[in-house]
Amino acid sequence: MNTSFHTIDMETWPRAHTYNYFTKTVSTLIYSINVKVDVTILKDTLKSKGLKFFPTYLYLVTRAIGKHQEFLMAIQDDMLGYWDCRTPFYPIFHKDDKTITFLWTEYDEDFEVFYKNYISDMKQYGKSHGIMLSKEAPPSNNYIISCIPWFSFNSLSMQLQNAKNYYAPIFESGGFTETNGIIMMPLSITVNHAAVDGYHIKMLLDELQWTMNHPEVWIKGTEV
Repeated sequence: MNTSFHTIDMETWPRAHTYNYFTKTVSTLIYSINVKVDVTILKDTLKSKGLKFFPTYLYLVTRAIGKHQEFLMAIQDDMLGYWDCRTPFYPIFHKDDKTITFLWTEYDEDFEVFYKNYISDMKQYGKSHGIMLSKEAPPSNNYIISCIPWFSFNSLSMQLQNAKNYYAPIFESGGFTETNGIIMMPLSITVNHAAVDGYHIKMLLDELQWTMNHPEVWIKGTEV
């Protein structure tokens, strides 16, 4: 999916004063928020359709990000702006030697297209080892998204260094827990306060949870 970079007009941008405060007045502030999301409906639907959870997780988070400018922000050629969408950049785990390799998959608004892109990437690169694959470097609009499936967690925080101009969010999910038939997934979101406030995370999480609860909107042939 082609993406364009749009420059922000600091004279008319409502959040300009907040941005200047977090970039010029105080030191770089990176923070993480940890939540639990309900994946009960999502997992049941994917099971009935024979679909994998991880690529669906990549799709849903990337889709939610694309609806909120704050999570699309970046600096290009010393200019502040935002992308049309982001590209998920994620690690794959090799069971044979317990190492990881980073891979990226081109995003598409159509879930079926994105899912096929992911499967194609895994077939071509999934067995290749080394921290980075032979696939070309990820595009500039990439963001890191990962999963630690072996355990759940209540708190996870990313410690970023030299991240003053790094505005891409980082997402990390964990193992599922089930209580009385309700399946929950921990999710850690790490952001730069210059780009994202707590309210923006709340809005993204509302979008993400709603989409997880309504697969009929994005999975073809799913009944309401």
